[in-house]
Amino acid sequence: MNTITTIGIAAACCTTISFVPQVLQILRTGNVEGISISMYITFTIGIALWLTYGLFREDVPIIAANLITLLLCLAVLRLTIKHRFKPGKQKRQ
Repeated sequence: MNTITTIGIAAACCTTISFVPQVLQILRTGNVEGISISMYITFTIGIALWLTYGLFREDVPIIAANLITLLLCLAVLRLTIKHRFKPGKQKRQ
């Protein structure tokens, strides 16, 4: 494995792992007030496009990192929508 691949894998690990605390915090607290749904939708689309790019390039670090990141982003989106739009939940005015 060359230096450039090692740097790519290290960068992919850092950016992918950065989503884990957000998912865990939502699972623990159920608090999604600070989550921007539009930002996560846009980011998730971007990650899906990066995954597609990686698949076309057959680039394993790009594929692996973006597949895992996509799953984590989808988890944040799903949990945010679930908690924010619970039946019977009153909106603050």
